[in-house]
Amino acid sequence: MEELLAGKTGKLKRREAREQAFWLLFEKTFREEKMSELMECAEEALEMKIDPYASRVALLSEEKQEEIDRRIEENLRGWKLRRLSKVALSLLRLSVCEICFLRSKNVPVSVSINEAVELAKQYGSEKDSAYVNGVLSSVAKAESGAENA
Repeated sequence: MEELLAGKTGKLKRREAREQAFWLLFEKTFREEKMSELMECAEEALEMKIDPYASRVALLSEEKQEEIDRRIEENLRGWKLRRLSKVALSLLRLSVCEICFLRSKNVPVSVSINEAVELAKQYGSEKDSAYVNGVLSSVAKAESGAENA
């Protein structure tokens, strides 16, 4: 978290920006405010600057949440969305947003999945990382199939 606060002076590395976006999405699971309000609060209370990439992902995730959640649910095996841990749900939303809505050469699908898995290992339970990996792999496969159709 310290390196995320250190981002007050400039642009973060993509990995750090993704972690910052995760924290914003995680916070959103507990609060009803709009993402823009949560970002403003974070900047004021923590004296941190929200990275442009983190802002873009967090705002787009909020805007597309219904579709993102639908894509997650379509790829859950034996679970319902409401049963997922808030850490796993936030990471899934982050990566599904990147995979489905931020398609670019700058965000390879494998990197998005790998970094979500690493964040799940860092912040989630033992089972979160494997579950996040499985769901995101299924989403990526479905998305690449849709692109090739």
